[in-house]
Amino acid sequence: MTANNMHDDWWKQAVVYQVYPRSFRDANGDGLGDIAGITEQVPYLKHLGVDAIWLSPFYPSELADGGYDVIDYRNVDPRLGTLEDFDELVTALHAHGMKIVVDIVPNHTSNMHEWFQAALTAEPGSPERDRYIFREGRGEHGELPPNDWQSLFGGPAWQRVADGQWYLHIFTVEQPDLNWKNPEVHEDFKKTLRFWSDRGVDGFRIDVAHGLAKDLDSKPLAEMDADCVFDTDNRNGNNPLWDRAEVHDIYREWNAVFNEYRPARFAVGEAWVIPEHQHLYAREGELGQVFNFEFAKANWNAAAFKVAIEDGIRSAHDAESTTTWVMSNHDVVRHASRYGLPQVPTTGYHELPNDWLLRDGTTYIEDRDLGARRARAAILMELGLPGSVYVYQGEELGLPEVANIPWNHLEDPIAFHTDHAGAQKGRDGCRVPLPWRADDEPRPADWDPLFGTGASFGFSDAPADGSAPADPHLPQPLWYKQYAADKQMADDTSMFNLYRQAMQFRQEHLTPSDDTDDITWLPGTDFNAHNAEVVAYTRPCTGEGDGTFACIVNFGPDPIDLPAGTVVLSSEPLDEPHKLSADTAVWMLLP
Repeated sequence: MTANNMHDDWWKQAVVYQVYPRSFRDANGDGLGDIAGITEQVPYLKHLGVDAIWLSPFYPSELADGGYDVIDYRNVDPRLGTLEDFDELVTALHAHGMKIVVDIVPNHTSNMHEWFQAALTAEPGSPERDRYIFREGRGEHGELPPNDWQSLFGGPAWQRVADGQWYLHIFTVEQPDLNWKNPEVHEDFKKTLRFWSDRGVDGFRIDVAHGLAKDLDSKPLAEMDADCVFDTDNRNGNNPLWDRAEVHDIYREWNAVFNEYRPARFAVGEAWVIPEHQHLYAREGELGQVFNFEFAKANWNAAAFKVAIEDGIRSAHDAESTTTWVMSNHDVVRHASRYGLPQVPTTGYHELPNDWLLRDGTTYIEDRDLGARRARAAILMELGLPGSVYVYQGEELGLPEVANIPWNHLEDPIAFHTDHAGAQKGRDGCRVPLPWRADDEPRPADWDPLFGTGASFGFSDAPADGSAPADPHLPQPLWYKQYAADKQMADDTSMFNLYRQAMQFRQEHLTPSDDTDDITWLPGTDFNAHNAEVVAYTRPCTGEGDGTFACIVNFGPDPIDLPAGTVVLSSEPLDEPHKLSADTAVWMLLP
């Protein structure tokens, strides 16, 4: 068991590994990752050195949105396993000294959820419909939607049902929004939190945490600004959908449930809100933590990362909690690719990577060697900071984005609601199943020379009947072979072993006490205020006599001088003993 996991507040300094279940490991050969496949790889996660896993949705679902359209919040999708399989996973993780965090999706259900099916057969104004957000339409016969809001995934945010009413779906049409003014909704989600806590779950990740409380009644819907769907800035308190003050009443209720258990459960909120509001979700009486997405938004730019670090630590202090750091997840282009694309200012974060995806990776040159070099430096910068670090599956292998998945193989609803010249291709490129083995596998005569249909690089086991495994649910490119886990684990210089070494040092030397959960910018002629292309900070080490820990990252094109001290880890070999090359990071102990 790691030192972090021996504390009740383990989550404040944990390294949490996000598992996207359908793409992690397929134990039964049907082409879809499953719970048994995750359990099989618990020793791998232990060897890597993570403190916990975050399990993305594994509930029964029609997969209209990658499992975030939940049919039953207190069960396992039969394609992924059973509740007994889930219990075995929890047992295995705990036996290896790791915790488990599961996804909760409270903004909406699936349209196949029993509640919504009951609402469709009930009358307008019924208790069944009051669990969701139904409204009358506009026009002479109600033939127009209540207003002009657009879904975040494209198309109208309102869908008409057989009797003429319309329901709200901020995401896909298969994801009707819940009405959080209904007490029954409150009670059912508290029941869900207790259900999983009773099964040994240690914490929760809250999807769309800023979106539950809505105000659709204070003025006519037709007068509400259509842009508010896409703008989560609610600093003035008048946004009808996002970051409303009432949402915190919900999380105070949930906090009371967390405190029914020993140790108390916690939650981390996915709240895309202005930095000044992040700490409100992470307060002790509410969720406990909130994702700091500024790292995931930043280009490879020292000034952007300095601001992200300062804002994250300031928000954590305001909340009297710790911050989180995240560079990639299931919703964004993998950072190993983002850092290898041209680093040009855009009007919105990820605008250039999304344009690159839309055109199958042909519009801009992806320098994979440069992206990997920067990704290696970035993980040292991230893991050296106080707070929690969330690692997305495959980033420890240095996986780039798969940019050229054919349109007819895509699964993401973003791709379905826009034409091929539309705004986005979707998020499937970061959700391609992981490569576990680099060895060549038998391929059929009609195998795809681009994506290698018939081989899964160890993702899928052969079915029990001895037949060949099904193709992975998203196609794996043939170049995946060079990133396979077995190949990386055998290479001392690989991305995997850099992650592992950094996590080990972090656990042994960088677990702060309450009065050391901070950083100091390293002064010096070449650093920080005097050089916008360097990020350099220090922290106390917890080991007696260790000295002061320093992380120095060179974002500039030229080598820089290192201070006197001992190098304990570097993202690349140092060309000269006291020089740090471009796009390289180093961990040092200063006297």
